[in-house]
Amino acid sequence: MLIQFTVKNWRSIRDEQTIIMTKSIGDEMRDTNTFQPTAPGTTELLRAIAIYGPNASGKSNLLNAMKTMQAIVVESASQRQRGDDLPIVSFLLDSETEQAPTEFEIIFIAEQIRYQYGFSATRQRIIQEWLLAYPVKRARKWFTREWDEEKSDYAWEMGTSLQGQKQLWQDATRQNALFLSTAVQLNSQQLQPIYDWFLNALHLANVSGWSPTFTAALCKKDVKQRNKVLAFLKAADLDIHDVSVESEKFTVKHLPDDMPEDLKNQVLLDLKDKEVLDIKTIHHSKQGKSVTFDFEDESDGTRKFFAFAGPWLDSLANGYVLVIDELHDNLHPKMIQFLVALFHNSDTNPKNAQLVFTTHETSILNQEVFRRDQIWFCEKDRDQATKIYPLSDFSPRKGRENLEANYLAGRYGALPYLRELKSVNGN
Repeated sequence: MLIQFTVKNWRSIRDEQTIIMTKSIGDEMRDTNTFQPTAPGTTELLRAIAIYGPNASGKSNLLNAMKTMQAIVVESASQRQRGDDLPIVSFLLDSETEQAPTEFEIIFIAEQIRYQYGFSATRQRIIQEWLLAYPVKRARKWFTREWDEEKSDYAWEMGTSLQGQKQLWQDATRQNALFLSTAVQLNSQQLQPIYDWFLNALHLANVSGWSPTFTAALCKKDVKQRNKVLAFLKAADLDIHDVSVESEKFTVKHLPDDMPEDLKNQVLLDLKDKEVLDIKTIHHSKQGKSVTFDFEDESDGTRKFFAFAGPWLDSLANGYVLVIDELHDNLHPKMIQFLVALFHNSDTNPKNAQLVFTTHETSILNQEVFRRDQIWFCEKDRDQATKIYPLSDFSPRKGRENLEANYLAGRYGALPYLRELKSVNGN
């Protein structure tokens, strides 16, 4: 469960920016849109938040920061070598931040314990790393690590609550790797749930969404999973009555005809043991006859919705955090409303999965879909730095304001500033 994410000095984000999943004041839609986690000392959390803002305002950078943090946690100890650069891109429009470290921090719940974990890094090394745990209401410091430039070494502080071969893990941690990841690789059972949360519970997709392969694999796995996917598609009124999924070995026929021969041979060598899933959708004709369509013949919206089905159902079934950029892309507003509603329903979301997404779809603002603290905005200031803030900062009157009209009128900011184009010839 996600409580808070903070990032500083990342791409268009210069100053510290935070998104918060904790419930603020107000009891509107409390029974559906919020939940009470079981972790000690944790207040009610939101099941979803939507982030609005113009193109190039930094919405994608915010979600990409979370994805980058996840990648560094999962990959730094096992997939990077000594001397490899970290995937850090600082705010480049300010000389003070260009060489400064980027900072990530996330507060979350794993196995009913709240954790506060973060690190700062340059491309060359981890500068700081810290972990606090809340097995009870009071924080317990498990470890901190900070680079000392004068000594060209780290200053470490290990808390008594962290058990295991701490000195071994500390000695094995490279400058471009995280202590958390290294310790888990060296069999720290106590830190494993934290690493597993990043690996398994945090699911992120970019604007193109997911490949349909995950959903197709679910359909192929067993009849029960396929029926869940079909029910999901039928509930969205897509008129797909069945799905056929067949697998075959990857061969040259799966490559473009115009691909250079040497590249074909390399790809075939790399993927020689891979399987390709052939997806077909089955519709009913006017006369009730089954008609099979190749998946590529379906509309962009149908293909995207099908690709969403697997991760959506998987997240709801397991209580994962689902993070999606530009959910509106190729989807009707009613589809978006349908997808969000699944997170706001305890019957379809029994394990309190959470949804974080960016969108330009404003019509759902007036459909009683969100609480006021579930709507966030993103814009750039005069220095071209991204700012993120919630609608609740404006104290809109519950049920008495047209949120869509007010947003489009500029009352909440986060709108593109469009200038008149006087000539297409540049005169």
